[in-house]
Amino acid sequence: MHRWLLALLSTTLALPAFADDWPQWLGPKRDGVWREDGIVEKFPQGGPKKAWSVKVGAGYAGPAVAGGKVFVTDRTLDAGEKTPQGGFSNPEVGGGERVLCLDAKTGTELWKHDYPCKYKVQYASGPRCTPTVDGDRVYTLGTMGDLRCLKVSNGSLVWKKNFVTDYAAQVPVWGFAAHPLIDGDKLVCLVGGSDERLVIAFDKATGKEVWTSQSFDGDFGYCPPVIYTFGGTRTLVIWHPRAVVGLDPETGKRLWKQDFDVKAALTAPTPRQLDGDRLLVTSFYNGSMLLKVSDKAVSVVWKGKNRGEMPDKTDNLHSIMATAVVKDGHIYGVCSYGELRCLKADTGERVWADMRATRGRLTPKAVADSPEPNTKQPWSERWGLAFLIPQGDRYFLFNEQGELIIAKLSPKGYDEIDRAVILKPTNRMSGHPTVWMHPAFADKKCFARNDEELVCVELAK
Repeated sequence: MHRWLLALLSTTLALPAFADDWPQWLGPKRDGVWREDGIVEKFPQGGPKKAWSVKVGAGYAGPAVAGGKVFVTDRTLDAGEKTPQGGFSNPEVGGGERVLCLDAKTGTELWKHDYPCKYKVQYASGPRCTPTVDGDRVYTLGTMGDLRCLKVSNGSLVWKKNFVTDYAAQVPVWGFAAHPLIDGDKLVCLVGGSDERLVIAFDKATGKEVWTSQSFDGDFGYCPPVIYTFGGTRTLVIWHPRAVVGLDPETGKRLWKQDFDVKAALTAPTPRQLDGDRLLVTSFYNGSMLLKVSDKAVSVVWKGKNRGEMPDKTDNLHSIMATAVVKDGHIYGVCSYGELRCLKADTGERVWADMRATRGRLTPKAVADSPEPNTKQPWSERWGLAFLIPQGDRYFLFNEQGELIIAKLSPKGYDEIDRAVILKPTNRMSGHPTVWMHPAFADKKCFARNDEELVCVELAK
């Protein structure tokens, strides 16, 4: 028996550390948490080793990683066409969109699927939505509303929809950006269609409509559907620019609704569940709102009282893209002008703010040396961005300058451990170089893209 136990222990210790995929927006559980272990405490000198790099076209869509494959979408241009130089310019531009499938170990292209797609949106650099991988199918949603279901094995088309032509949807100002959600046999999408077709659940195998729900006129926003359980009831949370709504995921029937008028339809960050019965939403102009939710009712716990969009006029969290993180009764998120802020979850009261996570090597030294907001030229840091990814007892942050940061966040403050450049910011539509893309973390690696390349860097100990 003693020898058997020693043999078992030796075998267990020799097993490789847990590895995971990143098959959709915000990872396996759609919560942005990286659950692998055996990850570096600090980067090696010179930064993490680059496993491979491949050329890709422009796009804001982060990659998905599943089953040893990487899936990413990008933009191609017709001959003679150019991407608009400014984010607020929206001429019609001819081109197409592609879905690329790569070998996760080498970056070798396994297949690609492309289709024609003319753009007429602001910030017209490419697709926005992370692919959603589910078994032998991958689902992609393009900027102009092209929903595609493809075979993982070879990229062949299983079924497709176009939200504009099929459902009379209006293209949002910044394109379709709400990442589709798999729920059992259904694919749930924020479609924006007319006649009770704002939200549609499709049969994921055939594309047939299972149910449709809600109506909305105009720009219906960008918030990904997400499912939480409140009071024992599974609830599909839909956040559009006039309200936060809870739906029955099986039927689409509305369970509750809380009005919330959001300026410029900026409903991009994914809503967060807190302590089982609370729900947080946050927007660039309007700030945050915390709700208390039961199975069929909702009420406001607290709501921001901002006096404007500038940092000195805002009180809680005004996120434009990055999803907030909630831990130990505190909320962490990146605010409207690049401030990483910590709030008390119960009240929304601000605990601290720090600029260092969104600043980097491209920030003027006189500004970068201070953790305080830039009061002389605040507009230069408007929309400053970093995505927060919890991993163990610390966080990986990926900022708009293409820097990967390891840090600890607590009510005491921001404690940076290390940072390294893994990508060049190539998009200039906001007036300065940025890379606005959520990376994927899988197989102890980080997968990230800009408008020119997709890179894979090693993060194993």
